[in-house]
Amino acid sequence: MLRSFLRNLYIGALAPELRRFVAVGTLAAGVQMALLWGFVDAAGLDYLVGALIAIETTILFQYVLNNAWTFEATQNTGLLGYLGGLFRTNVVRGTAIPIQLAVLYFFVEWQGISYLIANGIAIVVSGLYRYVLDARWTWGE
Repeated sequence: MLRSFLRNLYIGALAPELRRFVAVGTLAAGVQMALLWGFVDAAGLDYLVGALIAIETTILFQYVLNNAWTFEATQNTGLLGYLGGLFRTNVVRGTAIPIQLAVLYFFVEWQGISYLIANGIAIVVSGLYRYVLDARWTWGE
């Protein structure tokens, strides 16, 4: 069963969408890491505060790209549809923020890992959660 599920992710109907979601997420992760570095090292913010601001910024960035490209077939159109989707993705991704910040905190404070590496781990950990909820609720598949 698990093998079939994993095969379907690779070659099934959702595979192109999942690859696009990962591509957008990878780009956004790079943007988030750059912002986090800027907020912490250049502006002197605490790494958790910097992460929170960087996460919210990339939530908006990802919504625009995912709506236009990843979920093109079911994209949110019109002002109300677009704003409704933006609200839903903020709810989805907003609920992932505590997960990401908790993982970030754990690896920095308890494992002594650099905040940038820990943030990369946190992005991956919360990524599947975000995909499932976004695919099912934000874009209503």
